[in-house]
Amino acid sequence: MFRVVAATSNKHKLEEFKKMLQDQKAEIVGLDSYPDMPPIEETGKTFRENSEIKALAANRYCDVPVFADDSGLEIEALNGAPGVYSARYAENPKACIERVLKEMKGQTNRKARFVCILSIAANGEIINSFEGEVRGRIIDEPRGEGGFGYDPIFVPDGYEQTFAEMSEDQKNQISHRARACQAALEFIEDEMSILDDDF
Repeated sequence: MFRVVAATSNKHKLEEFKKMLQDQKAEIVGLDSYPDMPPIEETGKTFRENSEIKALAANRYCDVPVFADDSGLEIEALNGAPGVYSARYAENPKACIERVLKEMKGQTNRKARFVCILSIAANGEIINSFEGEVRGRIIDEPRGEGGFGYDPIFVPDGYEQTFAEMSEDQKNQISHRARACQAALEFIEDEMSILDDDF
């Protein structure tokens, strides 16, 4: 079994990745396994730039293949906000939701999407990046106890439940991270020879 680092300190994200990749012959570890690694500054202006920054920094430090994601919520009526600042839109997740709901008050256009860019790095370079998205709408008040982040106020298209009301398995079948992971796995299966030396 080979080790792959998920370049995240977010325990919720790490658990999602482990569940989505549980059938792979890999030990998935997070940055908590490398406590001395310096913090990675997310200076990018796009999800792709940030995911590549994180993947490269972690790969160079950990010296094993790495994947990193940058993801967030884009709301049409807010011109794409909170976007790359999703996790930093307020001082904590509850306050982030409160800010979004305040800014959405009176808005009739509730369209939104979760987007995830997942980048793979090995041998000190980016191998490829993959995008996943799920479209939906923002509701007026939080519902559900599961998930994390903006999950309690996001209802994906075709469903009546928020992400926070869904089971983990259900969310992990349709989420933006799941779709980015699936694209990455298909690439790895097709292009395994590129990564043979690392995997």
